[in-house]
Amino acid sequence: MTATTARPSLTAKASNYLDERTSMSTLVATLGRKVFPDHWSFMLGEIILYSFVAILLSGTFLTFFFEPSMTEVFYDGSYAPLKGLAMSAAYASALDISFDIRGGLLMRQLHHWSALLFIAAIGLHMLRVFFTGAFRKPREINWVVGFILFILALAEGFTGYSLPDDLLSGNGLAIINGMVKGIPIVGTWISYLLFGGVFPGDDIVPRLFVLHIMLLPALVIAFIGIHLVLMVINKHTQFAGPGKTNDNVVGAPIMPLFAAKAGSFFFIVFGALVAIASTFTILPLWEYGPYDPSPVSAGTQPDWYIGFADGALRLMPGWESEILGWTVSWNILIPIAVLGLFIVLAMVYPFIEQWITGDKREHHIAERPRNNPTRTAIGAAGVWFYAIMWAAASSDLIATHFRLNVFHVTYALQAMLIVGTVIVYWLTKRIAIGLQKKDREILLHGYESGRIVRRPGGEFVEVHQPLDEYEAWKLKAYESYAPVMVRPNAKGKITPATHLRAALTRWFFEDRVSPVTPRELEVAKQHDDH
Repeated sequence: MTATTARPSLTAKASNYLDERTSMSTLVATLGRKVFPDHWSFMLGEIILYSFVAILLSGTFLTFFFEPSMTEVFYDGSYAPLKGLAMSAAYASALDISFDIRGGLLMRQLHHWSALLFIAAIGLHMLRVFFTGAFRKPREINWVVGFILFILALAEGFTGYSLPDDLLSGNGLAIINGMVKGIPIVGTWISYLLFGGVFPGDDIVPRLFVLHIMLLPALVIAFIGIHLVLMVINKHTQFAGPGKTNDNVVGAPIMPLFAAKAGSFFFIVFGALVAIASTFTILPLWEYGPYDPSPVSAGTQPDWYIGFADGALRLMPGWESEILGWTVSWNILIPIAVLGLFIVLAMVYPFIEQWITGDKREHHIAERPRNNPTRTAIGAAGVWFYAIMWAAASSDLIATHFRLNVFHVTYALQAMLIVGTVIVYWLTKRIAIGLQKKDREILLHGYESGRIVRRPGGEFVEVHQPLDEYEAWKLKAYESYAPVMVRPNAKGKITPATHLRAALTRWFFEDRVSPVTPRELEVAKQHDDH
């Protein structure tokens, strides 16, 4: 009797065929062992990815029905108040999507809400990375990649916002046109090239459409891919705890646990976006009408993510000067320079901090914000600076709602932008240092229990409750790097750059609280036992 050999199935043959030519099993095995930390803040990265999937799905639907053309047509759709009105084909198709295409309004609102969530999640994710020091070596490049992704998301959102050719988008493009023309000598030529002629031009919507559905999405997908590859190579950071070290990531592997959780979370995010899009109206462009440069509409605001640029223009005084016959609009150039500097400094901050501190070590444990008071204060001041510019974009609404003088509102916001940023920096640093001192006391002596006992000698003392293992780890996993000392170079000279670096190092580490040493812990334990 001869044994029969089982023949491989068609699926197995196909798998073997692909594996022999692509080594797919090695890739799957490698990714399957990738471990994701279990802290809730790491879910922000997933929200970014899932909201982008919602953007692609809804955007694909909208692409079939939107007509990116500035050709003048007369509206003959379902929305009666605009019937027979002359408008661009782009605006007419946006109205058709909203009122005549089945599911069109839902998809348009889903696309808009998903874009807002996408940008918001990127911003919150980068704040988490910044305040925990997760951008330190070896993740400096990934921070830059993430920041470029954030800029691309802003550009993607603005180009999409400008496509319908309604009153709001037209006003936004008019602001951009004014800013571009404020650049001396070349501004007018740049505007002519950008808009394809005199503003508003006949080519601006087709050009923005190409950017919005082809070039920018391709770049976003590419940078998301680079970001994920670097994340796999460099590993996740994680918060301190028992068993968590620079060489050991504790969490859930991709297969099968994290994959199941991630799949469920995707449907939660997608479902929440659909629920929001079904319930809350966003950009009711039929209420504003097609773009017309003659009316000035009050109360119109840009999408929140671009408001900081509008606010910077509103806060800048109307300074202009004549130089060699050229009008120099400082009220345009200075905000552009400030915003550009702000963005560049934020993007290269990991390299600036590394140069100041001289810290070349690899870091895989996320730092508690209080344990780096200067960085935390810089981040808080930056958030305040952004928030005031963002609020300034609504200065007119603030004035009308609270019955205030709009000029007084502007003056107050200008003071808050300059003086407030300094105060926020100083206050945040003082609070962080105070929390460090409190943590040091808790680590050495435990929590105050509120129970008072009397010692044999008659002294009354409060009994302190010892920390559990996790709390102790969280407070002990803190190390302070020594400031850079002034040292001569190979030629025996101390350069001005060295003096500058030493001064910045002293500023970065000033008033720092030294971590608790093992010897101090041992002495404190002996004292408590006694």
